[in-house]
Amino acid sequence: LVNKRHEPDYCKNDSFLLDWTLTVIYMKEESSRERGLLHLWRGYCSSVTPERVLLSRPVLQAALGISHGILLAEGGLVYSFGDLTWRQGLRVPPTYPLLESVLSGQCVSSVAAGSFHCGAVTQEGAVYMWGENSSGQCGLSERGLVPDPSLVGMVDSETVPPILEVTCGEQHTLALSAQHEVWAWGSGCQLGLVNSVFPVWRPQKVEHLAGRHVVQVACGGYHSLAVVRHFPGQDSQFTRLTATEKCDQCNQLLFSVVDKEDRVIINDSHYCPLGIELADSKPGSCSRSRQASPARQASPARHASPSRQASLAQRHRASACPLSQAVSPDLGLDPDPIIDQPSTLTSRLPPQPTDDTTVESSLSCSLPENYTGALVMKHTLALTGRFAAAASASPSTSSLCVPAAGLCEARSGPVMAYRKTNQEVRLCTEEDSFQGKKCSSLTDILLEEITERNRRHSLPPLLSHASPELPGRRTARSRPNVPRKEEVVESLPSLNTEVWSWGRGQEGQLGHGDQLPRLQPFCIESLNREEVVKVAAGTHHSLALTAQCQVFSWGSNRSGQLGHMNSPTTMPQKAKMSEGLRVFDLAAGQSHSVFLADGDCSQPILFYSGQQVRSTESSPSITDTYTLRPVLLPFCMKMGYISSVYGGGQSCLAQADLNVMGFISALHELAAADRKFYCRLRDVKKRVVRPLLKKESVCTVLGTTSTLLFQSLASSYSRLCHLTGQHSVSLTAFLRTDRDVKGLVILKQANTFLDLYQEYCGSVGNFLVMGGFQALMKPSVECFGKKLEVLRQLSESSEDKVPPFDLLVALFYSPIQHVREYGRLLLKLATCFDVSTVEYLRLQEGCSRYEALSLSLRRKRKEAETTNQFWRTYSGKTTDVLRKPQRRLVYESSNKSLTLQNAGRFSVNWFILFNDALIHAQFSSHHVYFLATLWVEPITDITASSNLYGIKVTTPEESFTLLASSAQEKAKWLRAINQAVEAVLTGEGNGPGVPAVSRTAFYVFYKDLRLKDASYSGRWLSGKPHGKGTMKWPDGRKFTGTFKQGLEDGYGDCIMPNKLLNKSDLYRGHWRDGKMHGFGTYKYATGQVYEGSFHENIRQGHGMLSSGKLIGSSSSVFVGQWLQDKKMGYGVLDDITRGEKYMGLWVDDQRQGSGVVVTQFGLYYEGTFSNNKMMGTGLLVSDDDTAFEGEFSDDWTPNDCLCLSTVRLSVFLYSEVGRLSVSPEQKWKAVFSECWSRLGCEDPGKPEESMRAWDNIAVTLTTGRRDSPELLSRSQSRVLEKLEVIPQHTGPITAGRYEVIRRYLTKACETPLHPLGGLVETLVTVYRMTYIGVGSNRRLLRQAVEEIKSYLRRIFQLVRFLFPDLPDEGGVIHADHKGSSETNQQGLVVSSSTLLLPVLLPRLYPPLFTLYALDKEREEEVYWDCVLRLNKQPDLGLLAFLGVLPSTKDACFASAVETLQQISTTFTPSDKLQVIQRTFEELTQEVQALLEGNFLLSMDDLLPLFLYVVLRARMKNLAAEVSLIEDLMDPSLQHGELGHMFTTLKACCFQIQQEKTT
Repeated sequence: LVNKRHEPDYCKNDSFLLDWTLTVIYMKEESSRERGLLHLWRGYCSSVTPERVLLSRPVLQAALGISHGILLAEGGLVYSFGDLTWRQGLRVPPTYPLLESVLSGQCVSSVAAGSFHCGAVTQEGAVYMWGENSSGQCGLSERGLVPDPSLVGMVDSETVPPILEVTCGEQHTLALSAQHEVWAWGSGCQLGLVNSVFPVWRPQKVEHLAGRHVVQVACGGYHSLAVVRHFPGQDSQFTRLTATEKCDQCNQLLFSVVDKEDRVIINDSHYCPLGIELADSKPGSCSRSRQASPARQASPARHASPSRQASLAQRHRASACPLSQAVSPDLGLDPDPIIDQPSTLTSRLPPQPTDDTTVESSLSCSLPENYTGALVMKHTLALTGRFAAAASASPSTSSLCVPAAGLCEARSGPVMAYRKTNQEVRLCTEEDSFQGKKCSSLTDILLEEITERNRRHSLPPLLSHASPELPGRRTARSRPNVPRKEEVVESLPSLNTEVWSWGRGQEGQLGHGDQLPRLQPFCIESLNREEVVKVAAGTHHSLALTAQCQVFSWGSNRSGQLGHMNSPTTMPQKAKMSEGLRVFDLAAGQSHSVFLADGDCSQPILFYSGQQVRSTESSPSITDTYTLRPVLLPFCMKMGYISSVYGGGQSCLAQADLNVMGFISALHELAAADRKFYCRLRDVKKRVVRPLLKKESVCTVLGTTSTLLFQSLASSYSRLCHLTGQHSVSLTAFLRTDRDVKGLVILKQANTFLDLYQEYCGSVGNFLVMGGFQALMKPSVECFGKKLEVLRQLSESSEDKVPPFDLLVALFYSPIQHVREYGRLLLKLATCFDVSTVEYLRLQEGCSRYEALSLSLRRKRKEAETTNQFWRTYSGKTTDVLRKPQRRLVYESSNKSLTLQNAGRFSVNWFILFNDALIHAQFSSHHVYFLATLWVEPITDITASSNLYGIKVTTPEESFTLLASSAQEKAKWLRAINQAVEAVLTGEGNGPGVPAVSRTAFYVFYKDLRLKDASYSGRWLSGKPHGKGTMKWPDGRKFTGTFKQGLEDGYGDCIMPNKLLNKSDLYRGHWRDGKMHGFGTYKYATGQVYEGSFHENIRQGHGMLSSGKLIGSSSSVFVGQWLQDKKMGYGVLDDITRGEKYMGLWVDDQRQGSGVVVTQFGLYYEGTFSNNKMMGTGLLVSDDDTAFEGEFSDDWTPNDCLCLSTVRLSVFLYSEVGRLSVSPEQKWKAVFSECWSRLGCEDPGKPEESMRAWDNIAVTLTTGRRDSPELLSRSQSRVLEKLEVIPQHTGPITAGRYEVIRRYLTKACETPLHPLGGLVETLVTVYRMTYIGVGSNRRLLRQAVEEIKSYLRRIFQLVRFLFPDLPDEGGVIHADHKGSSETNQQGLVVSSSTLLLPVLLPRLYPPLFTLYALDKEREEEVYWDCVLRLNKQPDLGLLAFLGVLPSTKDACFASAVETLQQISTTFTPSDKLQVIQRTFEELTQEVQALLEGNFLLSMDDLLPLFLYVVLRARMKNLAAEVSLIEDLMDPSLQHGELGHMFTTLKACCFQIQQEKTT
């Protein structure tokens, strides 16, 4: 049977009977079907019986042609039925559709049907066409009939983007791409293409719509429609166009001048909207008679006699060409009086054909075949706004709106006459310009789009070639497309749309008020702002459906298919639907229209408008009867729940569903309820909100505050209305999809709906509370009359005695009732699913949310009404001060239920609890206590009778006690206040009434002397700032940091303005009890920066003060000890301006005691200072080692009496340098004292305080990590996590525990938050500060080395305090019994250098090694000179010179040389000794390899070989390296193996300096 189904005559053979029998059996099973049921019928009389279309699968979409139909079933299968003329006249009955097997497996997503051809779109966006192709409507080249679906190819070099849908007409096809662009192919002006050759065999883009967002397209017989998204208007800053000459045809400007900013742009590209003009001149003549132009000849028609008018109309028809371009709706042309009189116009025009087949399509908008080459076309696209200037054209242009059907009706018309007389065809354009700009998209004609004023809003803004936009620059021309505020949810359908039309217009089906054709899309202005969501096109008429469920129709109305009998039919008019009907779908056929609307119940009903069709046994016939307005089809109630209707030819098709378990009815009820709700909202907006907004007296009556509230209310109402409209349209589309309830917008975008309803309810409540509705009564009476019938009608109130005020309030509060309807319908949908399904859970959750919102909104309404009533009865003088829009009444004590304790006998205390504050009113004064900073608690001490019903109230600046009249009143007030406070803090008003004691709030102090008028925002605890917050004073002071019990305590930043310098001081650091205490950085307005310790707002302890800039006139840096904001103790002053550095003792900001001064010129002084001057015993050494020792005065000159003679500094004297300086142990005592203080101990701490020190370390690490995470690097944060684990610090110290201690110290010293890490960081800073720059003086080397040793001793003292069982310096840790083999039997020697130098020395290495290099500078010169001379010898020669054994002369010892060179890459002496040891090992291995045995050389034999390695290593500053190792080497290593190896290196260095090469 399946194979025979494709036979052309399968309906005539015997197998068809068997198929029909199977179909009948299938019909019995049809009752179990749920959705996708189709019903086909013709006409509207009561005898019409719909015919069932039977398929084994649910139908998802259908389309009808003139005499055939196409169906899309579930699974992407496509079926056809009817007269399939492209298949050798095959006729398939609707009861047995034919499967299009070619499309099986292609996953078709949509189908379309033209008059005699079909189309299908797959999910991948491919297009298949089949059927009649004589005009190219199938997009397949040179094929008359296409029997099977065929894939539509590509444009020459441009690929068609994925297609969303196609729509088909008589001779053309339109496709909407995924980029929302329109593509067309076929024949006729209805394509909208700039093309003179037809047919168009391949898809081409409709360039006039390029760049616009097209949402739907529809094809009529010979015209096309498109719904385009409307974008916000662009601000026009351009000068109005001026012109020197106008076109004779359209009276438009030939030249346009744009004066924009600093340039003048002249545009001479004119494109006449009426296309071509017929001239009476001979062929070949280029002259044009402007006096004879139709535009000018038609102007007298306005005042001529009827006969004269008829003559002018005939002349106009004889001189106008049917090939005409689109006429701009912005022209502003008044309609001709003839059009306003349909009867007069009809009597003067030739008779219209009644049969659609008699209309010649080839002459409608295409040229005769033999004249296509003679047409000179200008391809410049005419944008809508380009014709804006014609709005002020002369009245004569109105005659262009006198279309005659004879323009395009027969071959004997003007076109054939034009062909016979061989007249010249040319475009109506400027004489000297026949070559127009060619472009393929709108982006090539940017200038014209920018310069016009009335540009179409559906086109996004573009840039001008004349003024390209620079990156990052935004002007009015390049403003981004920001959706309107009403577009609440972008995923919902847009209601801001425009309708565009093009093609033939002889029946007025284009809707522009005339009967002229349009070659390109043109906007129908009258439908702007009508929120059109769908269009449908019949053969000669058009329909548009709006979001308000209204239908607009225009075009041919011979059969009453427009649904009204209004005129003119060339403009959109509303169909005459019965009152209360809401149409949500429509379709158009050849001469009829069908509408799907909401009925009295949830089941939709059908209406028919058009010609009556009677079915006979042979064929259907058209009767003379037709409808005057849409009529109800009585059989629609038997079809079920109809979701879609389709029309085509003389047939109608309805897609319905069965109501299984109430699911379908619930969906339809939800959609119908939303449509009804939206229509009501729009009605209220149109009849109430807008008139009141336009009323001038409203602002005067309401006042400034209430006017703003009313505007906010209107704006919120508009957004709610728009969202509802979008949702209602989406629900209509949802009924045609798979109906997955999880995709319902009110579930997916629930937050948007809930937030908007809350916003709207709040706006109404705010306006009510401020007395806005009372004040609005007077303007309402002026607008709607004394009886306010409009309000009564819209509020649906049946009572006549309802006060007008209540009517107005109820009208604006009515939208919130729809929230409850959402909850009810969602619950109804949920009952259709099993409780265990996801759908049930989602619907139940949504129902709960909307029900909760409904209760909340009703409660808010009651609160607003109660508050409004309270303010109407409250007669206090402070009403205007206390009355605020968002403030709601909670409780008040007018019945004396609450009084103030210890109040006077005659005092009046009135407490009013609002949702944001507690008001204490006394006579004419009042106090406001904001709830965010209010704490209440019941008084539990009932020993005193006065406290029996007491409530303690705590505010930031005062506390008082309230007395309730009874226990019940006490409980009520406590609960009310606590719930109000909790609602303020959490934003939820239904909490248990237990507000948090610790909270975040804002407060302005008004009593506290220290904080008067200061504002605080941050954390609170029981009425006091506690935690992180920000305090701002009126004088500009600002503190941001941590508070404790109302005072600054912890880490924070403080800005303190300096009015004299007009700058601010900035402190960033630690605080205690409201004062600077601890470490911090203070940046003074003068430019000074202090970084160090503070004590009660003064500098005390260790700190560094930087003054000026490096290149300033008085720049200096001091680092040292401070006491009482003065320099006291040891410190270093680097006077950058004078180029000298002082390192010594200070007293009261003056140098006093021992000290050292070095200058940038090499002078060195050590001795005694007094009162900031060098006075007393001292030693002065110049750069050339000239020394003076004796008594010095303050002028840098030796005393005459005690001056020594000038002598060279002897060796003995040089060794004494530093004896008059400050001893190392006295340096930086404050640094170590602060470290001990951070450990919580005295200086130095006692061993029994070790445990407390570890606790302080843990607190410091945790607090520092929490309060200042931005100060830590990522590596420091990771180390800090490991340091939070306190190591074992008591018990015997073994080798394993010693290694654990070493690793812990390494991590601790790398983290500045650890006390040891902070100590090391500070020591590194002061060391570099001392010995870098001017401090790089070679005579400071001994002091620098001794200072490092002092660091090690004092830090080791701290380590032993933390680890009391650690042996003293030089102590031995015996090896573990189960220790590793590497541990020698003698054990480990405890050494401060071993533990601490690896952490400390790498940071101090640069300044220290610089001093060593300067000290050994002369020795280095001698050493390096000798190395260079000796390295000129070859390896064998150098070995022989050094006296190496003959058997080793062939070796070069390269590995040993490379190893020794690594000594300069290490820092600590132990690491350098390890390098020396590895060098000896490499050297020994090479020697043993040469000697071929285990023979070991003595150190004396290895010395020349090692000397060779040292020479070949070419190490610079070797003397400095040797000296550094010698000074800082662990004493326990001096007499061991490493000590001997180091002695060898030292001997080599000395030998090289003494070596003679001669």
